[in-house]
Amino acid sequence: MNTERVISHIVGWLKDYCTTNRRSGFVIGLSGGIDSAVTSALCARTGLPTLCIELPIHQAPSHVARAHVHVKALEAEFSNVRMERVDLTPTFLTMASALPRTADDATVQLSLANTRARLRMTALYHVAGLHGYLVAGTGNKVEDFGVGFFTKDGDGGVDLSPIADLTKTEVYTLGKAMGVVQSIMIAKPTDGLFGDDRSDEDQIGASYPELEWAMDLRDRGVDITPLDLSERQRKVLAIFDARRVANRHKMDPIPVCLVPSELKG
Repeated sequence: MNTERVISHIVGWLKDYCTTNRRSGFVIGLSGGIDSAVTSALCARTGLPTLCIELPIHQAPSHVARAHVHVKALEAEFSNVRMERVDLTPTFLTMASALPRTADDATVQLSLANTRARLRMTALYHVAGLHGYLVAGTGNKVEDFGVGFFTKDGDGGVDLSPIADLTKTEVYTLGKAMGVVQSIMIAKPTDGLFGDDRSDEDQIGASYPELEWAMDLRDRGVDITPLDLSERQRKVLAIFDARRVANRHKMDPIPVCLVPSELKG
């Protein structure tokens, strides 16, 4: 990958899309992770106003600290970058206390985790609306088009996706080239939605490089038999296939029921 040319291409694409659609800048929700760090660094390079929003909901202090260090580094390099904080913890607690919990504990916790992501999306669009900005997505290719590891109408609710054609490995490559702070580069990927230290790999059951291997295999339509694979490869492929099937509804366009014209007459 020609890293500098990829960065230049994405930055140009961001700027063109924003100006063509008569928006004046970008809003990015910061998590303290590599995806939001790279997305905000790319937006900053457009020269357009780039507003980084911290949206804590019982957020781990380490995540918050990494996000702050990252933004300070961006602010030192780009005058168009600034940061705001919107504490959603009280709102989440109020909403969580009002919602029904008629399911097993694991299902309830997953539903509440998705509720966190949707509250953040709502806040990002509120801020974007105040300024005439676009909400920049932070999903990478494996999450958005491989296993659907995102919240529908949560972190999946965005105006444009600058890194959705990049694998996680490629996102790290861009992060290194753009000087993303080391604390983010070495942090284990996590969605931070459960209030504990579980990583993305803990939730999915496979690492991003493993999922990238599986996605490449499936997308190229490679004809393989179980005997061609190691036990671990078979397990990773099964994880990938199961998640892709289960989350297809997130990755496909919203289905529209087309009513035949003769029924409307």
